[in-house]
Amino acid sequence: MRFFPKGFDYRRALCVVVAALLTGCAWGPLRAQQVADLAVQARDAYARKDAARLQSLLREARAQNHPLTPWIDYWALNLRLSEASAGELAEFYARWGGTYVEDRLRNDWLLELGRRGDWAQMAVELPKFRMRDDRELHCYEQILRHRDGHALEALRQAARAAWYAQRDADVGCAAMASQLYAAGVLTADDVWRKARLALEQNRPRAARQALELLGASVVINFNELLENPARYVVRAGRTDRREATELTALALIRLAANDPQLAATQMRDRWAAWLPDELASWVWASIGRQAALRLMPEAVEYYQYAARKADVGSWSDEMLVWKVRAALRAGRWSQVLQGIEALSGAEQREPAWMYWKARALREVARESAQAESLRAQAQALLETLAGQYHFYGQLAAEALDRPHLLPPAPAPLTAEERARAQANPGLQRALRLIELGLRNEGVREWNWTLSFGGPGRMGDRDLLAAAQLACDLQVWDRCINTSERTQAEVSFEQRFPMPFRREVVLKAREVGVDPAVVYGLIRQESRFILDARSHVGASGLMQLMPATARWTARQIGLKYQPSMLNDREINLLLGMSYLKLVIEDQGSLALGAAAYNAGPGRPRRWREGPVLEAAVWIENIPFNETRDYVKKVLSNATYYDTLLHGRVPRLRDRLEPRIGPRAPDAPAPRADLP
Repeated sequence: MRFFPKGFDYRRALCVVVAALLTGCAWGPLRAQQVADLAVQARDAYARKDAARLQSLLREARAQNHPLTPWIDYWALNLRLSEASAGELAEFYARWGGTYVEDRLRNDWLLELGRRGDWAQMAVELPKFRMRDDRELHCYEQILRHRDGHALEALRQAARAAWYAQRDADVGCAAMASQLYAAGVLTADDVWRKARLALEQNRPRAARQALELLGASVVINFNELLENPARYVVRAGRTDRREATELTALALIRLAANDPQLAATQMRDRWAAWLPDELASWVWASIGRQAALRLMPEAVEYYQYAARKADVGSWSDEMLVWKVRAALRAGRWSQVLQGIEALSGAEQREPAWMYWKARALREVARESAQAESLRAQAQALLETLAGQYHFYGQLAAEALDRPHLLPPAPAPLTAEERARAQANPGLQRALRLIELGLRNEGVREWNWTLSFGGPGRMGDRDLLAAAQLACDLQVWDRCINTSERTQAEVSFEQRFPMPFRREVVLKAREVGVDPAVVYGLIRQESRFILDARSHVGASGLMQLMPATARWTARQIGLKYQPSMLNDREINLLLGMSYLKLVIEDQGSLALGAAAYNAGPGRPRRWREGPVLEAAVWIENIPFNETRDYVKKVLSNATYYDTLLHGRVPRLRDRLEPRIGPRAPDAPAPRADLP
């Protein structure tokens, strides 16, 4: 892989190179900047909903043959989509056929057709839509299928799946639910289940939208239980009426989210014997999930109550995975196995559950008459995982007592393969958008091109060439993410690049942290994007919050100014210094990584309770983002260690020691650590 010397102005180089790719001539920086301004102005006008300004910029873009004219055209037409005609859309598709903006606008247009109720035109347009990734559109599609007379049971299954997958209230899924409920395709059972799922996910708007199908009185009572679930549960009367029992169950689910112990007391004292078994099971499982999220030992008991009432197959995957985690934390391997085997097929194929199922099978085999069969099943799962390059692939290889070797490097890219990537118009537009600071648009165009820019998704060689194009231009997130899509040919140089290698290694040694861990953390934090900024305000390669940067600067005697945070060298120095401090404070790499992501106070609380192997502790981190983050930082660090030092260290060595409460003789945690 080609790296550039310190001080190399990669943004200027990117501007010039991409401009040359797009126009066939070597534009100078001034000309490129003039064109860039036009595109940025257009995006700003779109954000302001300034249709007149957009039309003016579109005319100018066409006159200049601007390389991002498709995007400016998209913004201009999208802004007035509610008044557009089918003819205008057809002309747009003809102008930009086979591009991301064609498919994106078709998605937008299909949603507009759904809102208009133009099912005839939707039937024409829907088969041409390639991404098929819009949840609301999936709901509109079920209306269309109903109108076309699709088989009832197949339609019911598809409609349920689309509705249950809805994340929050929207127009399309509300329209589908209303029409299919009135037609008898969806039933009251489906409505109540949707409400329970939505409330379990803390999406009360979606729950309310579903319950509107059942009448105003249901919604009034739902609003009351949302406001004060404890009061609602106390006041609720025992009755066999479906509405009353379902609303009481929803109140208990809401109460569990605030206070699982109080909800459990209410169930034991009053409701467990009265609610129908399916509802009682759901409520106990909801209490179990909330207790597991709080790392409460009672979680296992609550899940056992739930399983006695009804088949766990009626629970959501989210309930089941926390049953598994609670059982892992309690060392109850038979329950781990039962919980995983109750998951949906797709969830069971996730690497985490394949690994933990293999571990559970091995443990259960110790006392089983079918020990040989169980061990064989575990072996097969571990063999499947051991060839994969991630946290669980590493753990699986080590469980088989074999080294987790890096794959052989792919054959060098040919000049033809490189040229094909450089000439790809979708990749060119994506690079230009990213260079202009329109990263979200550029990433979408890039990803669409990899999957839909040709007859099918790019093969491994074309993916490697596209990744290398991004690597050479130091667009590291596209370099890494694109290379990670390959299946048979794996380039670790692309997947685990080391920009600023000399600077990072020297600074890490100076501060006293492992450079492999630093690289593993940066890869996860910022993907080496120098000006990365998170939605909460963290900045730079190591994604430091301003307050954390100021505090760390004081600890190391650096006179800090806010502008320093975006200086690469200062960002690295402060980030590494803070990383060292949190690892020392927490006492292990896993805890330190969790503290870097979620703040030091949370992992201090999460370590209370039983002493656990680190992998089990990590699996029980209550925050999805932090759990994934810790796994990836540790896995990344192991691979970077291999690339930096030519050795293949064991991931389990980074997972030591076991994690539990701070030892009585250990130093007190730093109270001032931000």
